[in-house]
Amino acid sequence: MCDTTPPVPEAADFPAVAASEARSLPELDAALATCRACPRLVAWREETARVKRPAFQDWTYWARPVPGFGPPDAPLALVGLAPAAHGGNRTGRIFTGDASGDALFAALHDVGLASQPTSTHRGDGLRLHGVRITMPVHCAPPGNRPTSAERDTCRPWLVRELALLSPALRAVVVLGGFAWQTLLPVLADAGWQLPRPRPAFGHGAEAALTSRDGQRTLHLVGSYHPSQRNMSTRTLTPVQLREVLLRGAVLARLPATRPRETP
Repeated sequence: MCDTTPPVPEAADFPAVAASEARSLPELDAALATCRACPRLVAWREETARVKRPAFQDWTYWARPVPGFGPPDAPLALVGLAPAAHGGNRTGRIFTGDASGDALFAALHDVGLASQPTSTHRGDGLRLHGVRITMPVHCAPPGNRPTSAERDTCRPWLVRELALLSPALRAVVVLGGFAWQTLLPVLADAGWQLPRPRPAFGHGAEAALTSRDGQRTLHLVGSYHPSQRNMSTRTLTPVQLREVLLRGAVLARLPATRPRETP
């Protein structure tokens, strides 16, 4: 007899069960936002929302897992790390409300992939053009450091999101070493053939993966994460960020534009 009991959000296997049942990105996003499978992350995101920062005392924090953002037929994906405690965990949108998001959306707008240069809150009118942004861990982790167990528990959401994007997906810009190391085995398990030796992460690093049937190619482009620290130390500059996004857009065959070069 078939078990029709709905999955329990607190269960460790909730992401695997719920993600596999999602037949569209809206279904996946709705299920993801109910997840409570990682007790440490649930406690942290809710405590952050209770205490708040002085600047955000008037906000009602999202304080749930943050879904991906962007159209379901995007040929280009961006993969980051996790929501910021007072950024995505506050606003409910990935890369929104913190310095890294300020840098990323300004760059996306500069190359013609976003309708506006800022992302402040859900419902602010922002639209992405041919780009979907997601991440391996969907809850804000303490110290911006998820554990390997939390990463693995959250993995089914990323697996299913990439599967739903797969028909149109041509390129992925990977923001940071954590995302690169997490993404490669996910893609390998999905049937993409990794080059040998396995491609190493680096800013501007590129790798071409071939589908199991040899009929499709998925391009990966590495980028340093646009964190406040990386941008303030100029480990990553606005020009470098724009260039790597432009490269991803070219590989995805999107009609991006090359902006006037400013620092």
